[in-house]
Order: sequence, then C-alpha cells, then structure tokens
Amino acid sequence: MSKYSKSNGIVIVYTGRGKGKTTAALGLALRAIGYDWKICMIQFIKGTWITGELDSVKLLSSNFEIIRAGEGFIGIIDDTKQKKIHKESAINALRISKNKIDSGLYNIVILDEINYALSLRLIKLKDILEIIKSRPRNVTLVLTGDHAHKRIIEIANLVTEMKEIKHPYRNRSVALKGIDF
Repeated sequence: MSKYSKSNGIVIVYTGRGKGKTTAALGLALRAIGYDWKICMIQFIKGTWITGELDSVKLLSSNFEIIRAGEGFIGIIDDTKQKKIHKESAINALRISKNKIDSGLYNIVILDEINYALSLRLIKLKDILEIIKSRPRNVTLVLTGDHAHKRIIEIANLVTEMKEIKHPYRNRSVALKGIDF
C-alpha cells in the first residue's frame, strides 16, 4: 500500500494569487470519486453565486457533498452584508467542517476559501490549526484560498501556489461561465 493511500490522509494547501485553487481541489475530488471515495466540500466564502460545481456535484451526489456556508465574496460589487454576518457564517463553517471531518463518512474534506476567510479575520488561526491537528489520520484535508498562513504551510504535506501570469479579468473581462464559476 502506498504511503499516501486511502488509509493515510494528508493535508493539502492550494493557495496563491492565480486562478485554479478551487478547480484543483475539485479535480482531486473527481479523481478520488473514481476510487469510490467520499468527499465533502465546505465553502467558506462563496454564497449566493451559482457555480458550475453545484450542478456537477448533483451528478456525483452519492460520493460528493457541497455545503455552501458562506455569505458570498466580501467587498465586491454585490456584497451588501455587514462583516459581522460574514464572520458568523465563517465560524459556523468551521463548526460544520469539524463535524464532517470527525464523522467518519468522508475520505477527503475540502475547506474551500478557508485561507481567504482567515486573511480577512473572519476566523482564527488557532481554530484552523486545531482542526488540522485533530483530524483523523485517514482523512485528507484540502485548504484552498489565497493568503495561506505560514503556519498552515509549515504543517501541510503538500502545498501548491497558483501564480497568475495573465488573466482576462485584468482587461476588465467579466468572469466566464464554466471557466471562472
């Protein structure tokens, strides 16, 4: 049996300013579902936006659960919520995450945009470190989002930094359905 087998979960971080952090986590999930693994993704920031992964996960629903715990991206055009509301949602997402990780039902738990929630001070570093340290060793934990904290990077087994070279957004192009959401 391989060192990184189903029975030995690892901690993975996808971070950086470039596009593709959530996409990488979803790709990992798709691969794992091919082995009949169970996946749960808790979205810390994404809230009311309709994204392609919501419909595709319905097709994989026996193996993949997505929980939209966030209130949407903070500080962008359509954000009208107080930071307090975003913070309460992120704290609730931490509670949900801990329950899902400890449930014994999932091989992989993805904490989508958790790094971003931490950098915005919606949640505390100590709470994330506790989740990482206390996770059952057979659960792979994936943390996505820009601004991964150096302590999280230090204890992770695998860290990938996405670096933006070029993005249509820089030319004021709108987000592309099926590519960006």
